[in-house]
Amino acid sequence: MKKIRFFWPEALLLLTCAIVLSVGISAKKGYHQDELLSFELANAEYNPWIVPTQPQGRLAKFVEKEIRGENLSQTVGNLWDTVLDVLKNRGNSKLLTYQADVYDEPVWIDRQAFVDYLTVDGKDAFHYLSVYFNVKDDNHPPLHFMLVHTVSSVFQGKLSPVMGCAINLIFVLGTMILLMRLGRIAMILLDCGEQGRITGAAAAALYGLSAGALSTTLLIRMYAMVTFFCVWLLNVHLEKFYHEKLSTVPDFQGKTVGFEKKNKLLIAVTVLGFWTQYFFLFYCLALAAVVAVLLFRRKRTKELIRYVLSMALAAVIGLVLFPFAIGDVFSSGRGVEALENARSGFGEFWTRILAFLEILGTACGMLCIFALLLTCFAWGILKMRGRKGADGLWSLLLIPVIAYFLCAAKLSPFLVDRYVMPVFPLLMLVLTVGAFGCLTALFQKKTKKMPAILVGVTAVLMISQPFASGHWDNAYLYPEYETQETAARKNRELPCICVYEGVRYYENLPEFMQYEKTLLLTEEELKAGTQEASIRELDRVAVLLKNKNWASDVSGVLKEYGFTPESTEFTSTKENGDLLLIYAKDRN
Repeated sequence: MKKIRFFWPEALLLLTCAIVLSVGISAKKGYHQDELLSFELANAEYNPWIVPTQPQGRLAKFVEKEIRGENLSQTVGNLWDTVLDVLKNRGNSKLLTYQADVYDEPVWIDRQAFVDYLTVDGKDAFHYLSVYFNVKDDNHPPLHFMLVHTVSSVFQGKLSPVMGCAINLIFVLGTMILLMRLGRIAMILLDCGEQGRITGAAAAALYGLSAGALSTTLLIRMYAMVTFFCVWLLNVHLEKFYHEKLSTVPDFQGKTVGFEKKNKLLIAVTVLGFWTQYFFLFYCLALAAVVAVLLFRRKRTKELIRYVLSMALAAVIGLVLFPFAIGDVFSSGRGVEALENARSGFGEFWTRILAFLEILGTACGMLCIFALLLTCFAWGILKMRGRKGADGLWSLLLIPVIAYFLCAAKLSPFLVDRYVMPVFPLLMLVLTVGAFGCLTALFQKKTKKMPAILVGVTAVLMISQPFASGHWDNAYLYPEYETQETAARKNRELPCICVYEGVRYYENLPEFMQYEKTLLLTEEELKAGTQEASIRELDRVAVLLKNKNWASDVSGVLKEYGFTPESTEFTSTKENGDLLLIYAKDRN
C-alpha cells in the first residue's frame, strides 16, 4: 500500500494519458490500407493476399480440402498423412504439387471470403503458424501480426479499429513507464537524484500527451511496439552499464546486475525488437556500438566480450526463428527500395532530413529544437561541474537516437511519421533530462521547485503547440469512412463492382464484407468487357469508384450494359476520392 500511495501521481498521469488517447481511438472510423493489411496477414488462414483472379491461395485450398477434417482426430490424421507423403515423395508430394484455382480474368468474390480474410472464427483461432506463413511473404517480421491475431481470436468475427489501437495503447503506456524509470536513472547518474522522479514524470507526460503519441496509438501497425522495445533496450543498457552507481540507490538495490551477468533480458529485448520491425536495428546497432566503445575505453574487456557474445547470440536466435528476414532486407521490394535510397546522393538526403525534421516538429510540438538547444547547454554546464558519468550518459542518449533518425531519413520508402515514431519518446527524454539537469545546476541554491516550475510551464506551451496551430491533421482517423461503410451496410443485399487502380481496393475491405459479392476490376478491364455477361445478368448493382473522376466513363460502359444511375450513396470530400453509386437495369 505504501508503494501505491507513493506512486499515485504517476498512476494518475498514466490514467490521464490513457483517457486522452482513448478519446482519439474512439474518433477513429476508418483505416489506411496498410492497417487493413495488418488484419489480413494476421487473420487470413494461409491466404496472405487478395487477388482478383485467385480468391483462394494454394495452401489455403489445400488446408481446407485436404487437412481440415470433421473433427480434431480426423484433422490430425490428415496432417500426419501429409507429413509422411512429403517425407516420402518430397517435390512430388501432394502438398507441393497442389494447385490453386487461378482464373484468366477477375471473378466475383463472395462476402464470406472477405470476412475470412479479415476476421477469425472458431476454425482458425490462435493459429500462429498461419500468421507466420502469411508474413514470410511480406516485408515485416511476425510479432505484431501475431498480437493482432491474438486479439482477433479473442473477439472472433469482429473487425474494429479499437482492436488494433488497444495493442498500441498498451505499448505507449509501457513506453511512458519506461520513461519514468529512465528519467530517474539519468538524474541519479548526473548527481541530481532528488529531481529524478519529476524528470521521469515530465518525460512521460511530454510524450504521452503529444500528437506523436496519439499518431502512434492510432496507426494499426507495428510502430508502437518497436518504439517500446527501443526505449526498453536503452533502459536495459543503462541499468547494466551503470549498475555500480545505481546499486547505491535504495530503490535500485538488488534490481541491477553486473554488465557481464544475466544477459537473458538483453537478448530477449533485442530479439523481440527485431521480430517487430527491421528499423529497430538502426537503434540497436548504434546503441551497441556506443556501449562497445565505452566498455573498450574504460578497459572493461571481460564485460565487452560477454556483451558482444550476447548480441551475437540474439542475432542468431532472431535469424534462426525468422530466416526470411534476410530476403526481406536484401531482395524484397521494400528492401531493394531502401538499398536504392542508401545509394542515392546527399542532395536528396538533406531534403529527406528536412522533411522528417518537420514531422518531428509537428509530432513533438517543436520539441526537437528545444531538445538540441537545452541539451547542449546542459551538457556544457554539467561537464564544467565535473559530474561523473555525464559524458557516457549523453553518448548513450544522443548518438543512437541521432543515428536512428538519420538512417530512417535515408532509407524510409515514404516521408511519413511512422518511420521516426521511436524518436518521439527518446527525444522527450533527452529534453527533460537536459532541461532538469541544467536548471537544477542553475537554481539548486535558490529552490528545488524552480526546475519543476520552469519545465512545467514550457511543457504546457509545447504540448499545446501542435494542436493550437493545427499542424496535426488527424491523418489516421479517417472520419468520413464511417459514412461510406454505413452506405455499404445499407446496400448489403446488392453485388458490388469496385473499379480501382493499383491495389487501392485494399482500402475498402470492410465494405466488401457487407455486399453479397464483389468484383474487383480496373477501369481498363471494365471497358474491355471483363465479366460483361455476369454484369448484364444483374438487376441492381453498387459501383464503388476509387476515383470519382471516372464516373462519366464508367456510366458510359454500364449504359451499354443496360444500366442507368439510380442514386449516389457516397462522395468523398477528397479531390480524387471514392464515389459510391447505385445502378439499376433500365426497363424502358
